Amino acid sequence: MVQQTADKKGQTPDKIGIIAGGGKFPLLIADSAKKKGLSVFAIAHNGETSPELSSKVDEIIWIELGQFGHLISAFKSRGINRVLMAGTITKTNMFGVVKPDLKGLAVMSKPLIFHDDDILRAVSRELEKEGITVISSTAYLPGLLALSGCLTKRKPDKEEMEDIEFGWMIAKELGRLDIGHCVVVKRKTVLALEAMEGTDKTILRGGELGKKNVVVVKVSKPSQDLRFDLPAVGLNTIKVMSTVNASVLAIESSKTLIFDKEEMIEFANKNGISIISREDK
Repeated sequence: MVQQTADKKGQTPDKIGIIAGGGKFPLLIADSAKKKGLSVFAIAHNGETSPELSSKVDEIIWIELGQFGHLISAFKSRGINRVLMAGTITKTNMFGVVKPDLKGLAVMSKPLIFHDDDILRAVSRELEKEGITVISSTAYLPGLLALSGCLTKRKPDKEEMEDIEFGWMIAKELGRLDIGHCVVVKRKTVLALEAMEGTDKTILRGGELGKKNVVVVKVSKPSQDLRFDLPAVGLNTIKVMSTVNASVLAIESSKTLIFDKEEMIEFANKNGISIISREDK
C-alpha cells in the first residue's frame, strides 16, 4: 500500500475515493482533489479506466466490473468514507464482461429493472449501509457544469428552435424511462433515440437518416441523481456531429458536463454548429 504523506502540520490529508470508469473525468477529479490537499485513492475497472489515472492518485487498485465486495473492502480497510463515481462504463459490457463477486451478485439482483440509475442507486445504498457516503461527481469540478446561454457565434434559427423544443420533450420522456439522455430530430420528427449504444452512435444514426441539419438534444433525466450519470458532451461530440452535418446541439444547463469546452466551441464555430445551453422549463 502506498503510504500517505504528512502535510506541513504533520497531519495526514483528508481522503477521498474515486470509483473510476473510462474517459478523462476521473483524471480531472484526481488532479483537482490533489490540488486541494486531499489524498486520493481510486478503484479502477479493467478494460474501462485509463491507465493514466495511476499517475494521478496516491493509490489505485484494479477490479473487474461487478466486484463490489472487493470495492467495499478496499475503501473500508483504508478508512475512506467519502467516495464519488466518475467516468463511463461501456454499457454493452454489461453482457458477458461483468464478473461479479458474491456481494456484486447480491447488489445486481436488487433492481427491478436493469437500468443505469437503478443500478447506481442500488450501489449507493449499499455503500451508505457500510458508512461510505457517495458525494456529487462534480464536488471538486463545479466549473465543468454547463452555464445557460448560446455558447457559439451562430444561434439556432426559428425552425431549429422548434426542433429543440420538440426534441427536449422527447428526451425528457426517454429519460423518465431511464433509457438514455439523447435524441436526434429534424422537422419535429424523431430520427434516433439513445439506448445502450451511447450518444455518438445515436448522432451518427440520426444524422444518416436526416441527411443534414439535424438537431441533437441531450438532457438530464427528470429524476436525475446529480451524484452520478450526468449527461456529458465535449469536443468529440461536436466532431461526430460535423461528420453528419448536424446543425445544433442543445444541452441542459447546470446538469450537463462539458469537457474540452474551449476547443469544443472553437470547432463548432469553424463548422457552423450552434450550441445552446438552457434550463428545463
